Amino acid sequence: MQDTEGSNARPFQVDLGGVVDLLGRHIYSGAHVYLRELLQNGRDAIAARAKVSGQQARGSIEIFPVGTIPDSPEEFVFRDSGQGLSAAEAGELLATVGRSSKRDDVLNLRDEDYLGQFGIGLLSCFMVSDRIVVRSRSVHGHPPVEWTGAADGTFSIRELPEDEAAGLAIGTEVRLSPRPDDAALLAPEKVLRLARRFGRYLPVEVRVRRTDDAWDTANEPALFLPQERPADERSAASALEEFGEELIQHRPLETIELSVPATGTQGVAYVLPYAPPPGARRSGELYLGRMLLGEDLSELLPEWAHFVRCVINTEGLHPTASREQLVADEALEYTREEIGKALRRWIVQQATTRPARFERFVAVHDLGLKSMAVHDDDLAAAVLPWLTVETSVGRMTVHDYLEQSRHVRYVETVDEFRQIAAVVPTEHPVINGGYTYESDLLRRLPLLVEDVTVEQVQVGSILDELAPPPMDDRSSTSALERRASAVLAELGCEAVVRSFRPGDVSALHVADAAAIRRIERTEVRDSAPGVWADVLGGVEAITAGKPGLASRGTTARLCLNWQNTMIRQLSNVDDQVVFDRSVRLVYVQALLAGHRPLSKTDRTVLTTAMSDLIQLSVGVAG
Repeated sequence: MQDTEGSNARPFQVDLGGVVDLLGRHIYSGAHVYLRELLQNGRDAIAARAKVSGQQARGSIEIFPVGTIPDSPEEFVFRDSGQGLSAAEAGELLATVGRSSKRDDVLNLRDEDYLGQFGIGLLSCFMVSDRIVVRSRSVHGHPPVEWTGAADGTFSIRELPEDEAAGLAIGTEVRLSPRPDDAALLAPEKVLRLARRFGRYLPVEVRVRRTDDAWDTANEPALFLPQERPADERSAASALEEFGEELIQHRPLETIELSVPATGTQGVAYVLPYAPPPGARRSGELYLGRMLLGEDLSELLPEWAHFVRCVINTEGLHPTASREQLVADEALEYTREEIGKALRRWIVQQATTRPARFERFVAVHDLGLKSMAVHDDDLAAAVLPWLTVETSVGRMTVHDYLEQSRHVRYVETVDEFRQIAAVVPTEHPVINGGYTYESDLLRRLPLLVEDVTVEQVQVGSILDELAPPPMDDRSSTSALERRASAVLAELGCEAVVRSFRPGDVSALHVADAAAIRRIERTEVRDSAPGVWADVLGGVEAITAGKPGLASRGTTARLCLNWQNTMIRQLSNVDDQVVFDRSVRLVYVQALLAGHRPLSKTDRTVLTTAMSDLIQLSVGVAG
C-alpha cells in the first residue's frame, strides 16, 4: 500500500468554477439560495456571539439590496451582528471547502446550535457574483479583517487599519457586485420576497432596506409553534386558524398539534377541506432552526398523510448538503413514525368522541382513510364501521350494514355489482367492493369485528339464487330459452329464463370475469389493424387450447325475467323476424342497464334491430 505521507502525496487541485457550477446545477435548486445561505451564516454567527457572551440578545441582520446604498448603488450588502472573525478564522472558514469541524470550533457551535454544517454556504454567492468581499470585526477584540474572493479561485486576506474600518461594528458584512444577468436576484423587491420566504421565522431580526431609505421587516411570529401564540387561548386558536387559512387558501377542517420532543420537532397539521388529487405530494412548509428547508414533506410524513398540510420546525433532524432536504437516518424515521401516530390518534378520537365532525371528515377524505386503514389494524378497527360503502340497497356505513346483517356479502368489481344490484334481495344486500381498497378492507372485517363473516359473491351464484319459472310454464320457458339462445349465439351469449323481482326489469346481462375478458379481447381484435388482428386472433387460439384459461367459447348469459310482461309476450311471438329483433333489443337494453359499454357488434345489433322494428311497425317491407 502506498505511503500517502511520503513525498509522492499531493493535494487535490480544486477548480472553484467547477465547484460553483456543481452547486448551481446539482446541489442547490437555484441561484436564489445565495440569500438563504447568507441568512444561515448570519444566524449561526449571532447564536455564536450569544453563547460567548452568555446573553440571549436577539441580534439583527440588515440587508441592502442593489440600488439602496447611495455611495455604492451597484452593490449588495449583507450585515449581521454576530461574533465576527479574525484573519486566521476567515482563512479557515471562508476559503476551505468541505471542512465543517474546524468551523464548528471557530464558531463554538456544536450539535443543536450549529446548522451550517458543510462549509460551502458562502460559495453560493459566486452563483450571482464574480467577487465576494467579507469585512468582519471579532467580538474577541481581534483586528478587523477583510477577505476578498474571486470566481477564478483566488482570495486575499488583510487586516484593516482602524481608519479604514471606522463604523464597522462587531459582526460581519458581505458585499456582492452582481453579474448583469443575475442583478434581478439582488434587487429590492426580490430580496425582500426571498428574505421573507427563507427567514421570516428566524429568532433574529431581519430587515431589508428600501430605495426610499425606510426598512421592511421580514420577520413575523411563528404561530405554528406554541410558544409564539397569544397567551389567551381563544386568541391563540383564532390566530392559528387564520394562519392555516392563509397557508391552504381555504378554511381548514381541523388543526392537529404535532410534537416530537426527542428530535426537537414541533408544528401543526391542517386537515384539508377538499380531497387532494391522486398522486399529490405531501406538501407544506418544513423549517430547520426556523429557516425554510423546503415545501416537500414526503420524507417526513407517512405515505397516507395526504389529507393534511403541515408546517413543521425541527431542531434535531439533519439536512443534506443542499439544506433543502433531510438526511434519511434513524432520527427521521422515528420522527415520521411519531407524526403518523399523532395523526392516527386524532382520527380515532374524532371517530369515537365527535361523530358529527368525523362524518364531515369522512365525506371529504373517504379514500385517504381507506388507504390508511388497509395498513393499520388499530385505525381500521376504529374507523371502518363509519366508512360508507355502496350496496344494492343504497349507500350506508359499514356499521349500518352490520346492524342489518352480520354476514357481509360483496362482489370484487364494479362491473359485477352493476350486473346484479337490481335483483339482489333487500334482506341480503351486496356491497360493491370494486372501489379502491374496499375489497381489502371487507376481507379484514372478521379480524376487526366480532361475530362477522365475509363472503365474496360471484355473479353466477347470484343467478343461481334466482327462482326458476313455475313448473306449469316450463315448456314455454324452455322453448324461449332455446329460440333466444339461437339468436344470441353469434354474440357469444346464451339465454336462460328465471323469475325475479322487480318485475319491470326485463333481463339481466350476466358475465363473469372470464366472459368479460373474452368480450374485451374480441372487441380489441375486431377494431385492430389487420396485422394486430391476426396476432390477437392467435392469442385467442392459444388461450382456447390451454386448460384453466378463458376460451373463445366462454359465454355471457342473458337472464330473461319471467315475471316481466314483455318477456311473457315475447315467448308467444311466432314471427321469427320480430322475435329475432326483439331479443336483440332486450340484449342491448340489458347491457345498457348494467352500464356495460357497447362493442362495435353491439352497436350494429342495436341499429339494425331498431331499423327493422320501425319498418315493421309502419308496414314497410324489409
